[in-house]
Amino acid sequence: MAKRRANQEGTIFKKANGRWRAQVVLNGRRLSFTGDTHKECKNWLRETQRQIQNGLTFRGAEIRLSDFLTSWLATISSSRKPNTVRNYRWTVQKRILPSLGKMYLSDLKTEGIQRYYDKLISEGYSRHGVNCVHKTLRISLNHAVKLGHIGRNPCTGTMPPKPTQQEMKFLDESQAKLFLSTAQETGDRQYPLYYLAIHTGLRQAELIGLKWSDIDFQRRTLQVNRQVLHLRGESFMFADPKSASGRRAIVLGNKALEVLQLQRVEVGRLREQAGDTWTELDLVFPSNVGTPLTGSNLRRDFRKLLKQCKIPKIRFHDLRHTAASLMLNHGVPVLVASRRLGHSKASITMDVYGHLMPNKQEEAAELLDTLVGV
Repeated sequence: MAKRRANQEGTIFKKANGRWRAQVVLNGRRLSFTGDTHKECKNWLRETQRQIQNGLTFRGAEIRLSDFLTSWLATISSSRKPNTVRNYRWTVQKRILPSLGKMYLSDLKTEGIQRYYDKLISEGYSRHGVNCVHKTLRISLNHAVKLGHIGRNPCTGTMPPKPTQQEMKFLDESQAKLFLSTAQETGDRQYPLYYLAIHTGLRQAELIGLKWSDIDFQRRTLQVNRQVLHLRGESFMFADPKSASGRRAIVLGNKALEVLQLQRVEVGRLREQAGDTWTELDLVFPSNVGTPLTGSNLRRDFRKLLKQCKIPKIRFHDLRHTAASLMLNHGVPVLVASRRLGHSKASITMDVYGHLMPNKQEEAAELLDTLVGV
């Protein structure tokens, strides 16, 4: 016989097969749970009632995480950058759904999600990878809270692993000269790209997306208008720069202009050699058939050149750090360096690269002595 709990909190009763069943009414509809013991049902009833008090809806109690995430991805597809959506989709499909997809939103608990993070770490996933999972879950479940499906985001209170802080590396002046001279002397096809990377501080995706229409040889300027994004399992796409401040004009030196003039001749040679296989995209640094260079191929050639120079291993992105270091260590004003790098504020440049600037405390002390000394 059913045992009715007080204050309309729900019902627990024993079924004919010996198992126990709990029921509670939410928004005029019944939620049910079947367990092996009366205690299991009592605990489920208590937890469900707590969630109802926190805003749980019938939809949240009945929808599985897999269905919700599919709907969420469709919702954000028009408001996020395509590559961001693709990264979220990959994380959902490859990481989250295999382990958590069958769970109902109402059954997601902080301790369960924490165990999931710990399991990923124990299985060898990187801290960065686990943090991508956490970010995807946190943002999507915040949306579930706003929709009223759940009363509280279960990601709140979890402790994802802290991402490892990568040490900033860069080439000093002599290493930069060695790197570029070796590339030039050995006929490295990417020499112009490497030169421009250090000369301008452009990001890899910005360099790959650079078009001849962006370069004004008369005014000696280069306009950053786009970047190239290579999509997981797909092709590539042109996209806006990383931020609004990433769309910028950069003044070029005479040597940089000479390098670009030679690169224009080289692109013409590649176009003629490729014939009908050429895809005309007006790129400054195209592949052998006119399409954008891939990051993997560029990094392979880059590492090979570093080995030839006997320079310690660095990332391609560290050429951007090299540009910043050379500018700041040779008296280029922070505001000028910031604009070349595409930072929205000079304070960002200082936060990232301030430690690279020479300490001029002694010069400041001597100057102030001169100015105010009596």
